[in-house]
Amino acid sequence: MEELLSKLKASVIEGDEDKVRSLVEEGLSTGQGPRVLLEGAMMPAMEEIGSRFASGEAYIPELIVAAYAMEAGMEALKPRMAGDDSGGGKVVLGTVAGDIHSIGKNLVRMCLEGAGFDVVDIGEDLKTEKFVEAYREHQPRILGLSALLSSTMLHMREVIEAVRAVDPAAVVMVGGAPVAQEFADEIGASGYAPNAFEAAIVARELS
Repeated sequence: MEELLSKLKASVIEGDEDKVRSLVEEGLSTGQGPRVLLEGAMMPAMEEIGSRFASGEAYIPELIVAAYAMEAGMEALKPRMAGDDSGGGKVVLGTVAGDIHSIGKNLVRMCLEGAGFDVVDIGEDLKTEKFVEAYREHQPRILGLSALLSSTMLHMREVIEAVRAVDPAAVVMVGGAPVAQEFADEIGASGYAPNAFEAAIVARELS
């Protein structure tokens, strides 16, 4: 099993979607649970490629192909995870107005889904009204806001205020490269995730 996990991790890092899908299916066919594959290989792979990117050893294209490979693996895992009774509830996730970046948000979505959450990804560059509409429609346990730019993260405060006007008890989690705990506290966020992998942990705590 260790050999399969090692191969799966390497394949995610290399961005080999077909191999990732094949190894996930092989692991499942031998009786391994989805979480073993996810937590034993796939998430560590994304953590490693993320660390390489942060240190300048990897670049955006490598991050993108790894994310696609991760997504291919998640698609193979989803049928087995659908019956998991440890779900954390529904999360509505989106990137704030002016920000078209989706990689970070997509990684958060995959990690949340891997942790058993039902994620409604409403997209990127969304005005405050879109978040309010989605909150009203889906009534999520958690609303997740993402931003990659310091200029766009300022919209997070607007979204939180607007959603709390609808539901004062709304739970809002924020994250993204320029966001820090201090800023999250300042705008009244319920939680802050420094990266996609921590997002699943924080979401569990908030739910």
